[in-house]
Amino acid sequence: MKLCDFVVTQAIVPQLVSTERDDVIRELIDALIKAGAAPADLRDELISQIIDREKHGSTGFGKGVAVPHVKHDKIKKMAATIGISQNGVDFNALDKAPVYSIVLILSPKDKPDEHLQAMENIFSNLQKDTFRRFLRQATTTEDVIDLMQEADAQQLQG
Repeated sequence: MKLCDFVVTQAIVPQLVSTERDDVIRELIDALIKAGAAPADLRDELISQIIDREKHGSTGFGKGVAVPHVKHDKIKKMAATIGISQNGVDFNALDKAPVYSIVLILSPKDKPDEHLQAMENIFSNLQKDTFRRFLRQATTTEDVIDLMQEADAQQLQG
């Protein structure tokens, strides 16, 4: 599974307006809804599920990145978006450092394998210093798309 298979390019937010974790989650869910990748009537439910998950254990795993995610039975097709914060957001990350790159994933509840494949892909890319650095430096949607295409091409070669 490639990043370009599930990241909704129309929902990428290269310059997040929000500065607080819960507001960032709302902003990214709204971007997915606006792009047609999530039903608008699920907005509040998705937001509250992701925020609840964050309260039980942060998805900010360190090195400036967080991967909030939720599985929902009314989500029919996996959809993700990427948001970039210029100033950093407190995600209560494991290393206590601010988060600059957020990958938010919505997954169908009945496709756990697909969810795991997507998470594996995201984490393998986020482990790479160059990927994280270029993602953090991205200022346009095109920058993010170029980086994803490059990562997908490297995955195929690897």
